[in-house]
Amino acid sequence: MPEICLISFSGRAGGNCGRIAGMLQQKYGEQAVLFDFSTLAVTPCGKCGYECFQAREDCPYFDDPEFAICTAIAESSLACFIVPNYCDYPCANFFAFNERSQCYFQHHQGLLEQYLSVRKKFITVSNTGRDNFTAAFRYHVAEGTEPDVLFLSARQFHKTSIRGDLMDSPEARETVLRFMEDF
Repeated sequence: MPEICLISFSGRAGGNCGRIAGMLQQKYGEQAVLFDFSTLAVTPCGKCGYECFQAREDCPYFDDPEFAICTAIAESSLACFIVPNYCDYPCANFFAFNERSQCYFQHHQGLLEQYLSVRKKFITVSNTGRDNFTAAFRYHVAEGTEPDVLFLSARQFHKTSIRGDLMDSPEARETVLRFMEDF
């Protein structure tokens, strides 16, 4: 299993989150595995009878990419979540992942402890919403630990988020690389 797990939660291919993930994948090469939510079909919770509460293998969506992502994170040394801000909160893809991870850990406390022990970094492309993101990310780190979050504001680098051109800024690229350099 690769040492670094990169997850871009954007639903938009080629946007800022995808470009950040691509830059990091290029930097780390074979040490990294990248999951790009814009290309995956992870089924949100619902349309079921909560079969996972009995046995996680009974989840009707057991074979979608959610479990592969959770396993990759749990087996890595570092996971980097790259999450866009939509409406002052993390995007729906992040929340779908968050909800579905409940099934992954259901009745498997050892897996949850392994997952929580993995060092995580969070990169957020956001002009607002720091508190909302920090609160959402706390579920992915050990209790009592504050998430390590980099907030990238397109305005800070004289860019417009919707254009997906944040990584065209040398300063923005350097900020991301500096944030990741202690690994």
